Amino acid sequence: MEQRKYTYRTSNDKKKIENRLNRIEGQVKGIKKMLEEDRYCDDILIQLSAVDKSVKSLARVILENHMYTCIAERFEKGELDVIDEVVELFRRFE
Repeated sequence: MEQRKYTYRTSNDKKKIENRLNRIEGQVKGIKKMLEEDRYCDDILIQLSAVDKSVKSLARVILENHMYTCIAERFEKGELDVIDEVVELFRRFE
């Protein structure tokens, strides 16, 4: 069984991420409401695009932090298998 990994985040970092997630959640709720109101497809697609950009932006922030903290620490410890993790992460974000 693989050992579960953890990342320490400051309360400030957690709050910033939580705020972004709350905005994304609000956007998704807005889209659900638009569907209930039979809004025009183009309007819904525009909002879906905004959600997509918001999610990708948050993912980039977390990925960047991951590279500078978790990955760098493991690399410094000589854990070269971390390179495979980085390659897999970039495949997922293509």
